Amino acid sequence: MSKYNGEQVLVVPRTAFEAVGAFNGFRRNLQDYLAEFLKPGVARYMDRDAAEGDPSFKQMVAYAIFRHRGRFLAYARTKKGGETRLHNKLSLGVGGHINPVDGLTDSTHTYLAGMEREIREEVTFSGQTTQQLYGIINDDTNEVGSVHLGIVHLFDLDNEQVAANEKALDELGFHSLAELRGPLYERLETWSAICVDALAAECD
Repeated sequence: MSKYNGEQVLVVPRTAFEAVGAFNGFRRNLQDYLAEFLKPGVARYMDRDAAEGDPSFKQMVAYAIFRHRGRFLAYARTKKGGETRLHNKLSLGVGGHINPVDGLTDSTHTYLAGMEREIREEVTFSGQTTQQLYGIINDDTNEVGSVHLGIVHLFDLDNEQVAANEKALDELGFHSLAELRGPLYERLETWSAICVDALAAECD
């Protein structure tokens, strides 16, 4: 049986990523990539078990970062999480894969609905929020990154009342960039380290 129980996830061919401009690291011009990915016939749903081993496709992963007054939400991934390669790593990103329940593959509304669903599955938050499409992450230097693309959303909250909905999320709390760039940096998963570097570059 599939490790992922037959889960279908939204993917784009690596060729579509390369058509806009392949890179390693972080880019802010996210809209250019989404416009290409969400053209009819480009994005598709694929069995996750197959996608995890096929770098000719990139799984689109919603990666939401929460900020309150210059401090950023982080958490540790416990062994209860599904992705064993990221256990005990510290992460800033909340979210996950887009699934067929979210709708058609060529709709921005589908993607945003999937992003919202994934976030609400993992955390609960309240109050006033603003959200921006912040950037895109690619990291082909490791086996996790080689089959994923991170679509980064930045949420600004008016309070720090965020609670975990899943046991896979531990040590939930807000940290300054100085803390994340300092004593916590070595614990960060690769994507979170990339995001911290990008956020810090805007402040320097």
